[in-house]
Amino acid sequence: MPDANAMKLISCEGLKEKLNRGEGFKLVMTYHEWAYRAKHIPGSLNIYSEESAKGLIQPSDEIVVYCVNKSCQASVQAYWALSNHGFANIQRFAGGLQEWEEKGFSLEGEEVGKTIEPDDNFTL
Repeated sequence: MPDANAMKLISCEGLKEKLNRGEGFKLVMTYHEWAYRAKHIPGSLNIYSEESAKGLIQPSDEIVVYCVNKSCQASVQAYWALSNHGFANIQRFAGGLQEWEEKGFSLEGEEVGKTIEPDDNFTL
């Protein structure tokens, strides 16, 4: 895996501003389908494997990936997997659901308010 310092990051506030401006990008939760159903940032797609990505994203898309929290490696793995598959315009929101929720920003899902524990399982 390439150097984590080479990864393009976006802050929580930067992501919130992009969403508020209605910029045309794909926000991707890179975690299990059950976790996505439990809670996610509004407007997110759920991609947790190569199979789940089919038809949702294209290499020309601007993409922001995130997962559960800073220690969760699923969004790191997704970032580099997408990069290795020709996706060039990718950013990672490292704080993920935890930071988003701590800032008081809205979430959607069946279990908003409950904690999701990461297991860093992403395959592409």
